Amino acid sequence: MTNTGMIRVGTGFDVHAYDAAAPLRLAGLDWPGEPGLSGHSDGDAVCHAVVDALLGAAGLGDIGELVGVDLPGTAGAASTGFVTLALHRLADAGWQPVNVSVQIIGQRPKFAPRRAEAQIRMTELLGAPVSLSATTTDGLGFTGRGEGLAAIATALIQRAA
Repeated sequence: MTNTGMIRVGTGFDVHAYDAAAPLRLAGLDWPGEPGLSGHSDGDAVCHAVVDALLGAAGLGDIGELVGVDLPGTAGAASTGFVTLALHRLADAGWQPVNVSVQIIGQRPKFAPRRAEAQIRMTELLGAPVSLSATTTDGLGFTGRGEGLAAIATALIQRAA
């Protein structure tokens, strides 16, 4: 089935456990003094959720197909590079991002003090507005127990002009 629509939406989700031995990379920023996220790459859950949202909106698969753990060069890689790869794949298919909204779910890091910086970084990376917000789960679940962090992204894309 071919979708000839000019606007599409996609959702992405990612989760990683905390890893006190790793540096934290989140929303394309380094967070000194915070426990990092476990993962094959740098574990940036925001970037990973954004990649899935963009690819999903365009019907182009998911992050595992783009940069799976079995592909050379992905171990320890910066997830901002994955976003760039997803943007290239979108452009090749005739799509471009309109905007992306991401919600981070976890007890830490304290996100509000760096929200503006993270939004600027992600907006520059995508070439489209990115809104970021954060919440906790009031002590419920793995994020509430402080075992890890999750991110949910929604991407709006349009046919490139």
